[in-house]
Amino acid sequence: MQDIILKNFHLIDCVSSEAVPDASLKIVNGRISNIVSHGNNIEAKGAEVIDLQGHWLLPGLWDVHVHLMFPDLAPPTIPERVIKYGLNATEGIMEGGVTSIRTAGTEDWIDVAWRESFNAGNAIGPRIFAAGYFLTTTAGHAKRHPFTRQLDGPAEFIKGVREQIMHGVDHIKLNLSGGIMGPGWDRHWHNFLLPNEIEAAFDVCHQRDMPVMSHATNPAAVKEAIRLGTTSVEHGYIMDDECIQMMKDTNTVYVPTLGISHLTPNQITNEWESNYLKRRNISNEMLARADAASGEHRTWFRKALDAGVEMALGSDLGPIKDAVHLEMGLWIRNGASPIQALKAATITSAKVCGIDKDLGSVETGKIADLIVVRDNPLENISHLRTLLMVLKDGRIITNRL
Repeated sequence: MQDIILKNFHLIDCVSSEAVPDASLKIVNGRISNIVSHGNNIEAKGAEVIDLQGHWLLPGLWDVHVHLMFPDLAPPTIPERVIKYGLNATEGIMEGGVTSIRTAGTEDWIDVAWRESFNAGNAIGPRIFAAGYFLTTTAGHAKRHPFTRQLDGPAEFIKGVREQIMHGVDHIKLNLSGGIMGPGWDRHWHNFLLPNEIEAAFDVCHQRDMPVMSHATNPAAVKEAIRLGTTSVEHGYIMDDECIQMMKDTNTVYVPTLGISHLTPNQITNEWESNYLKRRNISNEMLARADAASGEHRTWFRKALDAGVEMALGSDLGPIKDAVHLEMGLWIRNGASPIQALKAATITSAKVCGIDKDLGSVETGKIADLIVVRDNPLENISHLRTLLMVLKDGRIITNRL
C-alpha cells in the first residue's frame, strides 16, 4: 500500500472541540503516522500527495443502532436479503461517509457474514459490529420483524445467548421493554423479561465477555440494565434523574435514537425528513404514538446531554447513507451542539464498540478511517452531506474532489 499525504484541509479531530486550520497528515500502512497544522509540511518522499483544497477532514461517521433491512421491510427470501443488506451497507460508506456500524438485530446472522466479507476485502463496506438476532420474548418488541428471536424462561435465554456467541456475534442485543412502533400490547412503558430471565441472559454475557446492548425504554428497564452491567442503553424514551446518575456513575453509554419519536408529519422540518417519511410509509397509529412520546423523550435526551452522560449516535432508521445524518439533525434541533453530535457519531461510538484506541478520532497511530466534506459541519451539521472523499484503512473508497 502506497503512503498517502493529505494536505491543505481544516481538521476536526473529534478530540478537541475546535477545528485546526491548514492541516496535513500522512498515512502509512493504513494508519495515521503524522499530523501537522498551520501550513507545516510533511516529508513527501515516496508518498502520493492529495491537496484537499481547504475542505474539512474528520473521522469516518458511525451509526451504532442499525437494522440492515431498514427503511423497507425485509425481502421474502434469504438471497434477496443478503443482497439488499449488503447494498445498504455499501451505499452507507460510499454515499454517507458511514465507515462503521453496530447492528441491533439481523436475521440469519447476515450481518456477521457481511462483516467477514468486508473485513476480507471481498466487497466495499463499513466495519460491522454484529449483533445477530434481537433476543426478545413471546409478545416481545419488534416481533413482526424477522430479526427477532422469541425466548421464554432462563433456560431459553441461556441457550439463545450461547447460540449467538457460537455464530460469531460481537455483542448481544437484549429486549427489556416495549417500544413506540408495535401492536397495542407492545408499549414502551411495559417491561417484558422476568428477573430470572434477564439475570440469566446477563450472566452468560458476562461469563463470555460479551457486551450487552439493552433496548430499555422506561426507568425500571434502564436501571435494571445498568445494574446488571449493560454496555449501552438504547432509546431511553422515559427516564428519571436516578437513571441519569446511574449512567454517569457506571460510564454506561446512552444511545437515544431520537428519530423513532421525532420523525412525524407534525415534527419534520426539511426535505430530507419528508423524503424519509414518504419512503417509510408509517401508519397513522404509529405516528400518533411517536408524537405522544416525543416530548418526554426530548426532555430526557436533553437532561442526559446537560449532565454529561456519555452518548453515542445510533439512528434505528434507514437507509444507512441517510440515517446518521437524519439523527444528527435531530440532535442539533433538540439542543446538542454540532461538535457534541460529531463526537457522539465518532469517538464515543467507537468506545461503545470497544475500539476507541484504534478508531473514532483523527490522531497519530489510529486507523485512517476518514471523510472529507466540502463545507464546515461545525457551522451547519447538514454540511456532512457535502461528501467529497471517504477513506477506510487508509484506502480511498470515494473520491469526488
